[in-house]
Amino acid sequence: MVSAQLHYLVVPECDALVHGGDSRASRHLLPAGWQIGTLLTMTPPTYTPYDGSAKPFTIGLMPLDPDRWIEPDADWARYVGEKRALVASRRDDVFVAEADTSDAQREALDLLCQHLTDRYPDLCSKIKDDNPPLLSAGLMVQDDLVLMRRKEDGWHLVAGFVAFPSSWSLAEKFGRPMQAIHADVPGFGEGTRNAALITRIFDNLQVTQPVERLNWSINTTDALFLPLSKHHRPPEDTPFTLAERFARVERQTLRKLPRSGDILFTIRVYVDPIAVIARHPRASEIAASFAAQLEKLDEHQTAYKGLTLQKAALAAKLHALASI
Repeated sequence: MVSAQLHYLVVPECDALVHGGDSRASRHLLPAGWQIGTLLTMTPPTYTPYDGSAKPFTIGLMPLDPDRWIEPDADWARYVGEKRALVASRRDDVFVAEADTSDAQREALDLLCQHLTDRYPDLCSKIKDDNPPLLSAGLMVQDDLVLMRRKEDGWHLVAGFVAFPSSWSLAEKFGRPMQAIHADVPGFGEGTRNAALITRIFDNLQVTQPVERLNWSINTTDALFLPLSKHHRPPEDTPFTLAERFARVERQTLRKLPRSGDILFTIRVYVDPIAVIARHPRASEIAASFAAQLEKLDEHQTAYKGLTLQKAALAAKLHALASI
């Protein structure tokens, strides 16, 4: 319940779900206890990479206008509040740093402060805490922050403040090269073409041209802090509605730091109930494209996304939504 700004309020039943009258097809969207009018309290998702604009399990990097690097929204206080709580209770789970990264962390903090001061001055006040610079930087924005450094055998994760991991553990990835970090991602492990391409992209990234990409996953919760891999969670095969399954979108950016040569990797997470697609102006098109992407996933990709027991039902419900 992030970009959708979903209010779990059951309002009196309406004559219309979105634009037209109520229909049997729309009923599959709602969990028990909801009325049709509940969907009218939602706003459309911010990003919809499952609409066909981003193909799953591809690199999919695009040039990024530096003015769009960080995109705060009305949920800023909730994200940053949760970050602060995690730092207080589980700091070792959300922050890591190699000893020789202090200067690069400071460089990342300075770059972020400059960007925020020019565009969102209220978010960048003078840092008065004794936290490591990357931790201070991460407490100013909704994005998670990671520093990648070139070593002899590739680009390594050398520092990170990751409060909202999407089914992975920062401690497990810390210090490892990119190809090892992606070892369990279908088509991205060591020795694959994608792994070699990522290394070349990182090697050739220019200070003046940051890049971005989007990806998506599906979860049974709207929690932001998800450190447990889907592979270690029991599979879900119980009946569900599209309001009880959440599309988790990551907007990732890469910026090369001019002094250190390290790469600052940002990850902004958006979580929406899939049912909120019904509020999008292109609802039918997006739902149909989402279903098609699910159906095209092979066995290994489906398992990686934790959808082995849910894919067929999800696709069917999305096709039904597309037909409304």
